Amino acid sequence: MAQELQKLPDIKVSPKTITLGVITAIILYIGFSSYYTVSAESVGVLQRFGHYHQILDPGLHWKIPFGVDTVIQVPIKRQLKEEFGFGTPGATFVNQVASKQQWNLETTIVTGDLNTAQVEWVIQFRIENAFDFLFKVRDPGEALRDISESVMREVVGDRTVDEVLTVGRQEIETNAQIQMQEVVNLYEMGLRIDQVQLKNVNPPDPVQSSFDEVNEAQQERERMINVAHGEYNKAVPRARGKADQNIQAAQGYAIQRVNQAQGDASKFNALLTEYVKAPEVTERRLYLETMAEVLPQVEQKIVLDVKAGNVLPLLNLNRQQGNQ
Repeated sequence: MAQELQKLPDIKVSPKTITLGVITAIILYIGFSSYYTVSAESVGVLQRFGHYHQILDPGLHWKIPFGVDTVIQVPIKRQLKEEFGFGTPGATFVNQVASKQQWNLETTIVTGDLNTAQVEWVIQFRIENAFDFLFKVRDPGEALRDISESVMREVVGDRTVDEVLTVGRQEIETNAQIQMQEVVNLYEMGLRIDQVQLKNVNPPDPVQSSFDEVNEAQQERERMINVAHGEYNKAVPRARGKADQNIQAAQGYAIQRVNQAQGDASKFNALLTEYVKAPEVTERRLYLETMAEVLPQVEQKIVLDVKAGNVLPLLNLNRQQGNQ
């Protein structure tokens, strides 16, 4: 081994060559560390000697090397989210998902009627102010998780477990979003809460079957109520229509009788006027008109002479005609 080392040629490096190499390395380092690119969805927060200096727009920028200037990119145009009680792959935010050991603890919430519910939810937010997000709160992502959990426990705690499981979901989401935004603004975190969305909301596992039975009973009750409303909507209009029909028929009959009575009265008055003018003529005309109405309806007719003293016994002509 010593003989092989002795055979290697001696390489002589002059101090000038070493100096030139160091200068070249320094120039290359300065060249590659003096520029950087801010992505289109972010802004750059430039710190000089560890202190805030300015906000940089997307694009290519220069900086002082050797750690004098440092740049932190903040994605202000990206929608971020934090999930509670579950986790989806491909997280885009460092505090998007808590550890699985905490899922059951953060989703178990006591309701206003002293029941418990397993509430999973997700919040979507954006960074509005990069300076506030980086420098006003020590860990804004973890602080937002604490704020969201605190507000959700307060909002859910003001409602019964039935409201949380059924009709109160929309109201819970709206109120939680408003209250979270108020706390975020109070802490000057530089965030805007875009949406709070409830995911799976379930009762605790030991009483899951009982809650399912209650929900089935409520659904059956709603179905029967809807059926009753349907029958009511069919029967009531039918009865009202029949009542209106009878009322209109009675009103028509009343109008008919009144008009008929008025016509008879007018006819009688006209006849009385004529009778006053010519009693004998009117009396005879009435007699003839009456006989013209009555005689066609009489089946058996007997004609008597006014001068006859008594009625002659006559054969039963109708029976005789029937025998023939």
